[in-house]
Amino acid sequence: MAGFIVRRVFTTLVVLAIVSLLSFSLMQLVPGDPALVLAGIGATGDQVQHIRQEFGLDQPFTVQLLRWYRGLLHGDLGDSVLLGQSVMRAIFEHVPPTVSVAVFASVLSIVLGVGSGILAAVQQGKMIDRVVMGVAVLGVSVPSFWLGLLLIVLLAVQLDWLPAGGYVPFAQDPFQWLRSLVLPGVSLALLQIGYLAQITRNALIDVLHQDFIRSARAKGLVEWTVVTKHALSNAMLPILTVTGIMFSLLLSGSVVTETVFSVPGLGRLMANAILSRDYPVIQGTLLLTAAAFAFINLLVDILYVMADPRVAYE
Repeated sequence: MAGFIVRRVFTTLVVLAIVSLLSFSLMQLVPGDPALVLAGIGATGDQVQHIRQEFGLDQPFTVQLLRWYRGLLHGDLGDSVLLGQSVMRAIFEHVPPTVSVAVFASVLSIVLGVGSGILAAVQQGKMIDRVVMGVAVLGVSVPSFWLGLLLIVLLAVQLDWLPAGGYVPFAQDPFQWLRSLVLPGVSLALLQIGYLAQITRNALIDVLHQDFIRSARAKGLVEWTVVTKHALSNAMLPILTVTGIMFSLLLSGSVVTETVFSVPGLGRLMANAILSRDYPVIQGTLLLTAAAFAFINLLVDILYVMADPRVAYE
C-alpha cells in the first residue's frame, strides 16, 4: 500500500508541474494587454510601457516563466494587476465562500444521493424506484443557474425565508452563514444528487445479485444489515469515484452559481480576472483549481485501497 501511495503522490506532482506550465503558457497566448486595461482610456504610450515594466510584462517568455516558477517555490504567485494585492492573499480571501458552498452542497448530495440510490436499489422495479429515478433524471436535466433563479424568486422574494444572495462569514454569525449557503448549495447539489442516486442504485443492484448476498440472507441476517454492511461496502468504488469528481466540480464549477447568488468566491474572482485580463490572478486560480483536483483524486485513490486492498496490486 505504501508503494501505491508513493506512486500516486509522484504522479500528482508531475501533473501539477505540467498544469503550472500550461496555465502560464496559455495566458501568454490570450489576446489583449493587461497594461492597457490598467492604464485606462486615454493613457499615453509611456504610461503603458511603465506599467509593463513594473509588472514584468515586457520581459521575454522564458524570463517570465522562470520568475513564475521561482515564485511558486517560495509560495508567491505574484501580484494582481488590478486588485493592488498579492494573488495569494486575494485567493485566500475568496476561498472560504467557495469551500463553504462546496462542502454544504457535497454533504447534501451524499446524504440524499446515496440514500435515495439505496432506497431505489432495494425497491428495484417498484413505484418507489421509478419515482426516485424520475426525480434523479429531473435533477440532472435542470440547469443550476435556472434552478438558482427559481429558488430566489420562490424562497427569497415571495416567501422571504432566505437571503437572495451574498455571503456571511462563519465567524461573524454562524446562523446567518448557514442561511446564506442554502440557496447556492441546493442549486449546486441537485445535479450531483441525481448522478449519485443513479450510480449508487446501479452499483448496488449489481452487488445485490451476487452469491454472497444470497448466502447472507440465507443465514437469516436482517435485510438492512445485508444491504449496508455487505452490499454497500462492495459497491463503494464507483460511488467514491463519482463523489471525488463531484466535489472537484463543485469547487471549480461554481462561477455561474456564485454570479447568480453574488457569492464572493473563487468563481467570481476568476470571472472578474478574465474580464480584466489580470493574468497573475488567472494563473493562480487555475493552479489552485488543478491542485484541488489532483489532491482530491489522490485522496480517492487512497480511499480505494482502504475500501478494497486489491486495487493496490492491479
